[in-house]
Amino acid sequence: MHTLLRLAEEHGVRIVERAGPTPGGFEPASRTIRLAPGMSARTTRSVLAHELGHVVLGHLPSTVPAVRRQQEHQADEWAARRLITAQAYAQAEDARGPHLASLAFELDVTIELVLAYQRRLRRLGENDLRFTAA
Repeated sequence: MHTLLRLAEEHGVRIVERAGPTPGGFEPASRTIRLAPGMSARTTRSVLAHELGHVVLGHLPSTVPAVRRQQEHQADEWAARRLITAQAYAQAEDARGPHLASLAFELDVTIELVLAYQRRLRRLGENDLRFTAA
């Protein structure tokens, strides 16, 4: 978590805890990431990494559904690359099998980030997700 907080600081982003329609959000104009109160540490870590993905990737809010979906996938994949290593994924799969919730628990991330990690590796054409570098 410290690495994520340091990255936010390096990018001049302020983090606030405030309820909203989603677990998190990034407001480019104020350089603010909003995190919903009361989330588990695992969810908070994953949501913060996702929102930092929007920051680093330079995403701007869009009302176009296709653009919005693409930005969300990109932010999830960015977060997954930061929070899941190939070695950790391999160990989690060996310990828990392919069950998504179990993998997420073992990797200390949300299911969305496990799916993003798998999606990215599949897109890269890898056959064995477990032994591919993140």
